[in-house]
Amino acid sequence: MSALSSALPDFPWDLLEPAKRLAAAHPDGIVDLSIGTPVDPVPPVIRQALTEAADTPGYPLTAGTPRLRAAIAGWLARACHASGELGVLPTIGSKELVAWLPTLLGVGPGDTVVIPQVCYPTYEVGVRLAGAEVVRSDSLTAAGPARVKLVWVNSPSNPTGRVLPAEHLRKMVAWARERGAVLVSDECYVSLGWETEPVSVLADEVTGGDYTGVLAVHSLSKRSNLAGYRAGFVGGDPALVRELLAVRKHAGMIPPAPVQAAMVAALEDEEHVARQRDRYAARRETLRAALVKAGFQISHSEAGLYLWATRGEDCWQTVDRLARRGILAAPGAFYGPAAAQHVRIALTATDERVAAAAGRLAEPFAEQPEQ
Repeated sequence: MSALSSALPDFPWDLLEPAKRLAAAHPDGIVDLSIGTPVDPVPPVIRQALTEAADTPGYPLTAGTPRLRAAIAGWLARACHASGELGVLPTIGSKELVAWLPTLLGVGPGDTVVIPQVCYPTYEVGVRLAGAEVVRSDSLTAAGPARVKLVWVNSPSNPTGRVLPAEHLRKMVAWARERGAVLVSDECYVSLGWETEPVSVLADEVTGGDYTGVLAVHSLSKRSNLAGYRAGFVGGDPALVRELLAVRKHAGMIPPAPVQAAMVAALEDEEHVARQRDRYAARRETLRAALVKAGFQISHSEAGLYLWATRGEDCWQTVDRLARRGILAAPGAFYGPAAAQHVRIALTATDERVAAAAGRLAEPFAEQPEQ
């Protein structure tokens, strides 16, 4: 029996371990701006909801409690301007859904999945798990005559922070429908627009309340500091959501009951989101100014939780330069061949660590690779 893992790429973060050790050797400690894990406290209103739901000995519902389903639908209507009848479903974070969605939707050998040219690595992993073929392209015409079953779109993008306008999303939806493909929009950073306002694929200006063949994936990890809770959800075409639910019930893909209660609290409260946005906005300004002053060019980055930066050199060389200053960044190579000269800088560090990174970026960068 062949090992399934042999069909998958190396786990990206394992490849970053040498740079992490180098950065950790800095006299003032590491500033980890690589993986983007939240560092700020879970809001009290969410912790309280989790605690109050702790005594739940019975099995939770795969579909989510009625209150959670209503909270998800209400949030999608308010935040994503979706006025039609939505199917909604909670997930165990967003990564598991991204990885298993092709399989859950029946994509398999002989099928093609289109993913962005520069994108979150798990899109490709999910295609490989399903045994399908992947096409990396920002132009759907690149798929040619292939039997496209699924199209991934990501706006705001991880890692680039690029935001796609409503007109572009409309064209992608139309293209997918003409070919009988499912279009899935990863919108985990939709609450973090900086220089422009992100548009959901579920917005009336994109789909007009008709969600046929369309799904949107969301996460509470970044907007509510719930990465440790594994709290995500999907909304869109009711028929597709029913299919996902039918399969997930068999597979036991169920968010724990206390987490479901915490999700309701997170979705019904926007004050904590505004406070967290302010934190990230301040850190973004500090890091952006320091990177530009150090000679980096910032590409896109108009939304999301990262700065997409380049010095016009191989990304691993930049990672090494930063690691020698005790700063750990993610190499663009993790996100596709076209990103080989960029690094991703996360905003998820404490104010003190962000200030430390800015100070270290003020040190002159050598013109030649540092030894």
